[in-house]
Amino acid sequence: MAEVATKNWYVIRAVSGQEAKIKDYIMSEITRLGYAGQVEDILVPMEKVVQIRNGKKINKEKVYFPGYIMIKANLTGEIPHIIKSVTNVIGFLGETKGGEPVPLRMAEVNRMLGKVDELTMTTEHIAIPFTIGENVKVIDGPFNGFNGTIEKVNEEKRKLEVMVKIFGRKTPLELSYMQVEKL
Repeated sequence: MAEVATKNWYVIRAVSGQEAKIKDYIMSEITRLGYAGQVEDILVPMEKVVQIRNGKKINKEKVYFPGYIMIKANLTGEIPHIIKSVTNVIGFLGETKGGEPVPLRMAEVNRMLGKVDELTMTTEHIAIPFTIGENVKVIDGPFNGFNGTIEKVNEEKRKLEVMVKIFGRKTPLELSYMQVEKL
């Protein structure tokens, strides 16, 4: 009976864009070699992103920390070598050359996991607080204090095209959501 060693969170550095594949491969390697009991969790932090293509909303998941995979494991014996030998794994974060992988501090883990929870809980995206035809007041930038009407709403860039009367002429301004407030 092996003693129950404490498992800590570590960060594996990996080739960006391959995180999910690498995660699966690490799991299958560790299981194949009989070390599954030493690894509690492998996580690729993701965030939900909404993209708009051809007028359709597409929900996608995007890696939140590209090139990093979190693993909760007892990294002793062969396990670090198994993980490092996986294709596209660069190594562990915070490890000195030839040294042991450095576990994350609990505060860092909570922050990262908290971020992950927060990202999974947030609705797909923030609802657009503005509608076309709405009157707004510019509260930031060179046109601070001017009032205008929203002509276009660009969700992706989170920008508005606001028609403002400047010296009696209507002029379109591209402003971010933060630069205007509703009248």
